[in-house]
Amino acid sequence: MYKRALVPLDGSIVAESIIPFILQIAGPLDLDVTLLKVVVPAAPAVVEAGPVVIDDTDKLVGEAEAYLLPFARELRAKGVRVTTDVRRGQPIPEILAGVRTAQADLIIMTTHGRTGFGRLLFGSVAEGVLRQADVPVFLMRQTEAELAARSVWQPIR
Repeated sequence: MYKRALVPLDGSIVAESIIPFILQIAGPLDLDVTLLKVVVPAAPAVVEAGPVVIDDTDKLVGEAEAYLLPFARELRAKGVRVTTDVRRGQPIPEILAGVRTAQADLIIMTTHGRTGFGRLLFGSVAEGVLRQADVPVFLMRQTEAELAARSVWQPIR
């Protein structure tokens, strides 16, 4: 049975909509949960004088840690054992690295449910994780339209 789940959050309401599900299953499955946020460093801007690198990654990491805190607090208040992890890099490889670091045996995440041109244009982190992960991936399809049609859980901030 699963003991450690990694839950990637990207700051979107769609990704955050997985939290109520985590609250439902973590207790009965006795899961340890790691909430993960990946900070993507800014690409250097090119100006006439050459590339300019503005490294605000430390600030973004701090913001990501602050972002995860209310979710972790809410899960802990409901008796879930939870840790947080903020990683720097591209989402798919960092999610997979986070799985190894957390020794997770399950990834639980949402997918935005994009199809066609939207999926081609934006790619799919969920699909990349699903294809490359060495552990099972539980995907819950959510769209912003579906979430707007019902009330959405929000952490106490």
